[in-house]
Amino acid sequence: MIKKHYYSWQDIEKMCTEIVTTMYTSKFTPDYIVGITRGGNIPATIISNMTGIPCEAIKVSLRDDSKLESNNWMAEDAFGVVPLNELEVYKSRFDPHKRKKILIVDDINDTGTTFNWIIEDWQSGCFSNEKDVWDVVWGNTVKFAVLTENLASNFDHVNFYAHEINKAEDDVWLVYPWENVGKYE
Repeated sequence: MIKKHYYSWQDIEKMCTEIVTTMYTSKFTPDYIVGITRGGNIPATIISNMTGIPCEAIKVSLRDDSKLESNNWMAEDAFGVVPLNELEVYKSRFDPHKRKKILIVDDINDTGTTFNWIIEDWQSGCFSNEKDVWDVVWGNTVKFAVLTENLASNFDHVNFYAHEINKAEDDVWLVYPWENVGKYE
């Protein structure tokens, strides 16, 4: 039988508060927050309500279906893309001053596949040949937050989290309150 850990709504509120506190302590204030459908939408909305920062959503459901939604406009925001009609003014296709700070939120960084997909998708759709600039973007402009960080994940760039586990050492199924409805197997 799989070991389960159940989070309460109070746990979630406390975890979101911890993420917001850590985010502000690190002096990172995003222009908007992006919740990953399904598990990231609720904590992203809570963090948005706590901070007054606008919230968007992106669908990356690798486990449930193969429909993936590319949101390259977010990549363009992060990269600081200059509209074609403004090229004469900026003399470049991107401007660091136009970059938007984005916080991408999910419930858990389980395997890292979701976050890695976002990085690959955004880079392939927006100036993919600018690898050095993207390294700066991922480090400074786009940051990642999760309620639970799995230390065994193959994505090690989560910036903010409230709880950590290591599923390679302790295989536990995490049950968030929005999942604990009806019959749950």
